Amino acid sequence: MGKLVINSYDEFAAHLGQELGVSDWLQIDQDRINLFADATLDHQWIHVDVERAKQESQYHSTIAHGYLTLSILPYLWEQIIEVNNIKMLVNYGMDKMRFGQPVVTGSRVRMTTKLHNIQNLRGICKVEIDFKIEIEGQRKPALEGIASFLYYFV
Repeated sequence: MGKLVINSYDEFAAHLGQELGVSDWLQIDQDRINLFADATLDHQWIHVDVERAKQESQYHSTIAHGYLTLSILPYLWEQIIEVNNIKMLVNYGMDKMRFGQPVVTGSRVRMTTKLHNIQNLRGICKVEIDFKIEIEGQRKPALEGIASFLYYFV
């Protein structure tokens, strides 16, 4: 399935309740985790101390920060959809967000999406997306919820 191209509110609305697409797989390696730890000042050993995690963690490895998993949502979203004729896109919120299981370092993740709801708020398109960030080879997602975006069409 290729990238979905949307040019207007009506084109978005036509996909209500439908799958919008699936991103490519993205590997979560230790370098990415370390950079995120530096950016957020969250250096908890379970994320950054490889040797200690091998010894003491139930996963026998470091794991990605939950918020790192969340932070890749915009990158994965851009792989699924291209929205044209907009002045601006704004993140609006998250609902029913749950971390299902940790992402073990070296795992690959991807995002699946479905259009949950759409509203025209006086010319601003509010889109609510059901999303799941899946871990390759795992039944339970790493993260799921509803992401809300505001699209300001021209």
